Amino acid sequence: MQATQIDSSLRGLRLLPGANIRRLMARLDMTLQDVVAATGLDERTLRSMMHGTTRPHARTLHKLAHGLGVATDELFQDPFSGGLNGQAAFDRATNPLVAEVIDENPEIFADWQNADFDELFSRMGVGGELTEEGTLAAAMAMNARRELQYQVSVIMETREADLLREFVEMLFRRVTEVG
Repeated sequence: MQATQIDSSLRGLRLLPGANIRRLMARLDMTLQDVVAATGLDERTLRSMMHGTTRPHARTLHKLAHGLGVATDELFQDPFSGGLNGQAAFDRATNPLVAEVIDENPEIFADWQNADFDELFSRMGVGGELTEEGTLAAAMAMNARRELQYQVSVIMETREADLLREFVEMLFRRVTEVG
């Protein structure tokens, strides 16, 4: 990859949060002042993110996503890619029971993003589509993982970050040791 292509790719990554802020503002019917109030971020910070003139810190992205009630990943989605890709559409067509489980249990799926639904639909049970029990178990496991990731992200922004990092490294060595 040439330097100009790398520069262009990096610029594109910087623009994604801004495009997604505008998309989310429209979806949530929010003004810039509403976003400032909901996130506690400075208006200048938000404007520079929206214009792609800055690369925001992880803490800033976390505050933004939390204030808007979305997953941080949603700030990096391609806002112009609307619609399901071919694989996601295929997965949804081959797992119709998943849609029924989602409709019957809205409380379990309340904070889900499109990527979460795509992941759930893409899971296949042994020998075929997911059962109702398998769908619920997979959804609960995904929710538990998301909650744990949220807790870790909060801890990583505190003075306990080094302790958590050491603990995770110790556990990782323990589970990856050979013999």
